[in-house]
Amino acid sequence: MKKRRIVLASVLKPVDDTRMFEKMGGSLARIYEVHIVGYPGSAALPDHGGVFVHPLRPFLRISLGRILAPWRILARVVALRPAVFVFCTHELIFVALLARLLTSCRLAYDVRENYYRNILYTAAFPRVLRPLVARYVRVWEHVGAGFIHHFLLAEKGYAQELSFGHGRRTIIENKLRRPPAVAPAPRLTPACNFLFTGTLSEITGLFTALDLLEQLHRHDPAVRGTIIGYCALAAERQRLQTRLATMPYVTLHGGDRLVPHPAIEREILQADVGIIAYPPNPATEHSFPTKLYEYLGYRLPILLINYAPWEAYAAQFDAAVTFQPASFDAPRALQQLREKTFYTASPEDVFWEHEGQRLLTVIDALVP
Repeated sequence: MKKRRIVLASVLKPVDDTRMFEKMGGSLARIYEVHIVGYPGSAALPDHGGVFVHPLRPFLRISLGRILAPWRILARVVALRPAVFVFCTHELIFVALLARLLTSCRLAYDVRENYYRNILYTAAFPRVLRPLVARYVRVWEHVGAGFIHHFLLAEKGYAQELSFGHGRRTIIENKLRRPPAVAPAPRLTPACNFLFTGTLSEITGLFTALDLLEQLHRHDPAVRGTIIGYCALAAERQRLQTRLATMPYVTLHGGDRLVPHPAIEREILQADVGIIAYPPNPATEHSFPTKLYEYLGYRLPILLINYAPWEAYAAQFDAAVTFQPASFDAPRALQQLREKTFYTASPEDVFWEHEGQRLLTVIDALVP
């Protein structure tokens, strides 16, 4: 029997984005024919049978190509005529409604961020434009909600933050796709290799992490740092390069380019300590960082900012040493990291399997 077709799409996320490709695509491909449309990814894609990728032409974040990208995605969706179209950004709400009209496909909106708060409380847009753009996005989400069949929420907290889609929501958290074998990664003693992964931005704690590394290295010159991920904003990239010019003990991978997720996982396996340092911000106050699940899943000790929900979650497994940026004590933090017994309980509630099963249940119900 011919498999029913599912299309997943994003404008800025690459076709090998870990949530779209490895997690959602890998889960759905067990039953469906899966197509992913998005920004060009890495040259060598991981092998996932039944997942087909359709990279867009490369474009700058502010360009005509960015404006045309949703329409190119629409053309691809119309050509593929999927049973279900899962779109992963507010930029595709309008074209998703057109796709439903033109192909009779069912629509699922994968809400990966609270876009209203992200726009309002981060530096992605000039300050004077933020309220206007945020409101515009929220209005479109409410307008589209009447035509969207289901909402996938990447965070439990979004259920209380978002006022649309009630009764048609399923929480699909962005947990770690279980590696073939989960075992404690080799560690150096004493701990000296620190790691910061993922989106490189002030809102994710990048510059707080650099402050920590500076103090740690000042106390112990053996301390080294690795920063790996993509920094989207040019001003923040310049600020990062300026800081790193004075920190030769910190290595940057990525920065001005997307980094394949397998490369991040390799760095996690080689690190001694992972840093999670999100500063307080309304855009992230109800979120769980994906890197928290990743560090826990690979049993990497964590230097964790003192935020109660994350601290309580990590404490179940004795996974973290916590800190407050304003009163960070480098000698004490290093001593705790080197003396603490980590992972006295094995993390299990950090893997993707249950999320993938919930996703399949949702898509099965949507497929005509």
